[in-house]
Amino acid sequence: MKDLQEILAIARQISWGASDILRSYYRGTAKDPNLDVQYKQNEPVTVADVAVSKYILDQLQTALGHEDFAYISEETYESELRQKSSQWVWIIDPLDGTRDFIGKTGDYAIHIALVKDKRPVLAVVAVPEAEKLYFATKGGGTFVETRDGFVPILVSSGKPVEDLTVVASRSHRNESLDYLLKNLPCQNQKYVGSVGCKIVTILEQQADVYVSLSGKSAPKDWDIAAPELILTEAGGKFTHFDGSLLEYNTDDINQWGGLLASNGQHHQLLCETSEKLLTQFAG
Repeated sequence: MKDLQEILAIARQISWGASDILRSYYRGTAKDPNLDVQYKQNEPVTVADVAVSKYILDQLQTALGHEDFAYISEETYESELRQKSSQWVWIIDPLDGTRDFIGKTGDYAIHIALVKDKRPVLAVVAVPEAEKLYFATKGGGTFVETRDGFVPILVSSGKPVEDLTVVASRSHRNESLDYLLKNLPCQNQKYVGSVGCKIVTILEQQADVYVSLSGKSAPKDWDIAAPELILTEAGGKFTHFDGSLLEYNTDDINQWGGLLASNGQHHQLLCETSEKLLTQFAG
């Protein structure tokens, strides 16, 4: 098998190609720009999602084959057999933030993560409208790449808890999440679509905290795996409220419960506060 840096170079190149495809649909310059929006379990799916999923899978499989890797993509998941015998699994979201893609907010991203033994070891999050990639390997730090090159990137530090900014979802909201956000010790808030774009705001020091709370549905492996690694390798933390690490490619693709991502400062305090607030809300 190729070494991790060779594999990362392939994933980065594919991410740039996928970004170009999404931008062509976003701008209406694709050969057939009709997005043909359909709904799957109340979530929109467009021809752009499907086209980019096929592109990423075809490119990865051509470069790396099936022998060492299994592949899980949001758009093809139901037709795939979970290859649990494979130690290495690609977890892919070809278009994270489809509602924002359709609504032209610019807040959409591409997630590509390589998971080994239930934990991410390589990740790329591409933000096509910013023309940037964020990439990381386990223990290797996080970098931001433009068309001109790449540099390391780190999260913010040194703020008191009340000065932290929480980045929240525009669309995935419920009463318990609203209650939690209203009562956290940090009340600066900004609203961004796409989990990948939310985590990027923490990397770019435009925000410091992100909270996910599953209701009737929960974020899936492909929503979280790549964003988690680019955040933690930049000095941040991403855990369940009880402090335990997330696991991927298990028997359940859903990431249930409360999840908290942060710049790492005050992380435990915010997790403990969130748990108490949820207990109050339920009571």
